Amino acid sequence: MTDTDDPIDRSGLRPRYWETTPLDRMTKKEWEALCDGCGKCCLNKLEDDETGEVALTRVACRLFDDTTCRCGQYAIRHKFVPECISLTARTIARHAYWLPETCAYKLLHEGKPLYPWHPLISGTPDSVHAAGVSVQHRTVPEFEVPEDDWEDHIIEEPGL
Repeated sequence: MTDTDDPIDRSGLRPRYWETTPLDRMTKKEWEALCDGCGKCCLNKLEDDETGEVALTRVACRLFDDTTCRCGQYAIRHKFVPECISLTARTIARHAYWLPETCAYKLLHEGKPLYPWHPLISGTPDSVHAAGVSVQHRTVPEFEVPEDDWEDHIIEEPGL
């Protein structure tokens, strides 16, 4: 992927807006630009009913593109995956526990800074892959793995 292939429009954003603008005051474009393109939120997770602990698997959503680390049908994903989360400033508190530790939405929600490899700082969407933080070329499609076998595909979060 090259800079011109970035599916997220990061043009015309206020400089370093994420450092001065609360999540609930960001424009839709600013909110979307926070996504670093790691793909970890598109991986299926297993949650322990007793402890609440969330384990990441390398089993990706059926719409996930392992090469680009993007949803293949982002704009209409809910037609195919109704349970896909629409993360907003209003819902982040409810969902932060399962978001990746490197996720910009989670970091800013917790008052932490973005990592230097984040595309908003590095200026390139490829920096997340170069830093080894993404799941690019590390996943298996969910239709290839029975749900009962997902526990055999638990992984540590890349980039930690």
